Amino acid sequence: MTSLSPARTRLALLALALGGFGIGATEFVAMGLLPDIARDLSPALYASSPEDALARTGAMISAYAAGVVVGAPTIAAFAARFPRRSLLVALAVAFTLGTVASALAPTFELVVAARFVAALPHGAYFGVAALVAAGLMGPGNRGRGVAFVLSGLTIANVVGVPLITLLGQTAGWRIAYLVVAAIFAATLVAILAFVPAQPGDPAATFRRELKVFRRVGVWFALLTGAIGFGGFFAVYSYVAPLATEVTGLPASFVPFALVAAGVGMTVGNLIGGRLADTGAGRAIFICFGAFAVALLLLALTAGNPVGLFGGLLLVGAAASALSPVIQTRLMDVAGDSQTLAAAINHSSLNIGNSLGAYLGGLVIAAGFGFVAPTWLGLLLCVPGVLFALGGALVSKHLLTETGSIRTKDHDDGVTPLGA
Repeated sequence: MTSLSPARTRLALLALALGGFGIGATEFVAMGLLPDIARDLSPALYASSPEDALARTGAMISAYAAGVVVGAPTIAAFAARFPRRSLLVALAVAFTLGTVASALAPTFELVVAARFVAALPHGAYFGVAALVAAGLMGPGNRGRGVAFVLSGLTIANVVGVPLITLLGQTAGWRIAYLVVAAIFAATLVAILAFVPAQPGDPAATFRRELKVFRRVGVWFALLTGAIGFGGFFAVYSYVAPLATEVTGLPASFVPFALVAAGVGMTVGNLIGGRLADTGAGRAIFICFGAFAVALLLLALTAGNPVGLFGGLLLVGAAASALSPVIQTRLMDVAGDSQTLAAAINHSSLNIGNSLGAYLGGLVIAAGFGFVAPTWLGLLLCVPGVLFALGGALVSKHLLTETGSIRTKDHDDGVTPLGA
């Protein structure tokens, strides 16, 4: 890749982050509009049982997460050899079309299907964009490169999601998704204008990329994200009823609750990127400890506005710090399969998304109340930490056996010292 001026580099990074902004909007805007979507797509059920209608509509969130899980490894493995800017352009087009379909689908079932299709490019975009950003930022800044791309997603939760939620509450949730589609269209233009051409990996093959799944360390990292991060989505998927039914705030305060979580996510993402560059393995345990404390505080204080907003800020910060840390850890243990490793992090996190939204809906529908998903999130921290510990023990065992960390050419799930 040719050397770029600092100004051109910043514009290229901003173009990549704009795509992350769009992804954050398309993924999270449903959380604040869940009651509106439920009333529109399931009016009879909502009239008889709002809890059941909200739980059913949560399938939109689960469907999007499932699309990420399917699309990330599939697209990344097939496309690793293609030029990266061309791939980013194709993914931006797919996002635009899928989001338009989500806005225009006439029935609940078709909306759910459209959300699945719209999610397919999610993980591949973040994976490829993270590699391009790391190349733009130079050696030693990989974690911060990942965090910069993810910053678009977190900033979306501060600015984009609350504003689009407010628009959806007044003009209709379908208009909200059309605005998101416009953001993806702008991303397409920005990538074409500012992101430099960057080759793919000409030696990459579908079979070689899939070798990443032979590495034990990869599986522990994926499970850490999938199970542990589910706790965040158990809470975040049901922010709207938590604010209105538990704290007793009017619906107009829901966007502000989302802002609190978004501010936390933005700060946490930056902290996580720096922690990742100092050692991703250790950083995972630091982030999980902070996450558990934040969830406990939210569960105990959500009944008053200060507790709600402060708790959501802390939960968002701790959970978001995990994302670049786990992604960097995956890239550490993935060997040659860097494109796939950077993408499948989003598969694991969206398994957590789907799991958290589903289990959160179950405990609400079972009558445990709207605080129950927060306690569920705290419970899910336990297996998350255990999987992280398992990954650390595997790496330590391999180091003890060999006397040194092996090179990335060995399928043992670890990388060279200093990598």
